[in-house]
Amino acid sequence: MRFVVGGTRLVLALIALAWPTLAAAGDASRVAAMLLDAGASPPDQKRTANFLGEAASDDVRRVADWAVASGDTSGMPFVLVDKLRAKVFVFAPDGRLRGASMALLGMARGDDSVAGIGSRKLSTIRPEERTTPAGRFVAMLGRDFVQDLLWVDYESSLSLHRVVTGAPGDHRSQRLATSSTSDKRISYGCINVPAKFYDDVVRPIFKGTRGIVYILPDTKPIEDVFAMSNDRATGNDVLRIR
Repeated sequence: MRFVVGGTRLVLALIALAWPTLAAAGDASRVAAMLLDAGASPPDQKRTANFLGEAASDDVRRVADWAVASGDTSGMPFVLVDKLRAKVFVFAPDGRLRGASMALLGMARGDDSVAGIGSRKLSTIRPEERTTPAGRFVAMLGRDFVQDLLWVDYESSLSLHRVVTGAPGDHRSQRLATSSTSDKRISYGCINVPAKFYDDVVRPIFKGTRGIVYILPDTKPIEDVFAMSNDRATGNDVLRIR
């Protein structure tokens, strides 16, 4: 009897050590069966976003992991916009990264839109009003008067689209190519990405479906935009959108 108990403990220990490797290789069901045979339950696997090695801030990873683990996206693709680092991440519904790119953002730092800004002419929008608001948005493909784009918030005319190069003095293409985040603050509030990134990543994954866009703040604490707390029972983030 001692041999059996000791052997079970040894099997459990070995399986526990091998679990991450086997699960990643697609052998999770086989490992689970082995654990059940040994009289134990398989360890919990927390679902997280898969960044595929792409560099991302802790806040970006935190929101992305929550979006996947909580099911907040309801099986839709989702986008994270890191304003502090001027970077956009696009994920498939299963939480796997489809692509990441630098982006141009609103000229002014700030996390709120001016009331009624979506109905105003661009020429009337002052530099300090040209913000990219933070928050959670339900997005879908559409058009403006010039091109197709991803409407992030139609009411405030906030969208994600191919980089606009109509004003030579803005040097938007050159700004996208630099590593400086200060170079990325130039738009009226919309999120500009390289044309190839929009055509190859954004448009295909949103075709025929809606999705969620999470825009992280650059002036407010993240908890003021996304009401995050830690669930003591599970150790996981609980995110309540404000």
